[in-house]
Amino acid sequence: MLTIDKAIIDAIVAHARRDHPDEACGVVAGPIGSDVPSRHIAMDNAARSMTFYEFDSMEQLRVWREMDDNDEEPVVIYHSHTATEAFPSRTDISFAGEPNAHYLLVSTREPDVEEIRSFRIVDGVVTEEEVNIVDATVDA
Repeated sequence: MLTIDKAIIDAIVAHARRDHPDEACGVVAGPIGSDVPSRHIAMDNAARSMTFYEFDSMEQLRVWREMDDNDEEPVVIYHSHTATEAFPSRTDISFAGEPNAHYLLVSTREPDVEEIRSFRIVDGVVTEEEVNIVDATVDA
């Protein structure tokens, strides 16, 4: 199960809506080994595509180095689908290179509907998981 702060989900959905009709992408970093996503990092889709996302290689290097410097890892890797459901495509599956990450997808095909789903993708095997959205401001 992915437990994630509502403020982070809101930021991801806003990013996806802002970049529509292109796919949006980014990561949510968290402390190494904790599985707690805590820092949203919106990234540019270097492919600038409605059907594909690709992290800019220089931006990815900078972000991964920054996470390393902060003793963080990519807990969530997210992107949007602009015309299809929030389910990993064959391309998404083939490029899933972080076996410990949650792969979060947001569909922006319906302007007033938030379709958010999370998956684990390991060795080409896709397993959907529950998304537990919590309000950290209420819990604090």
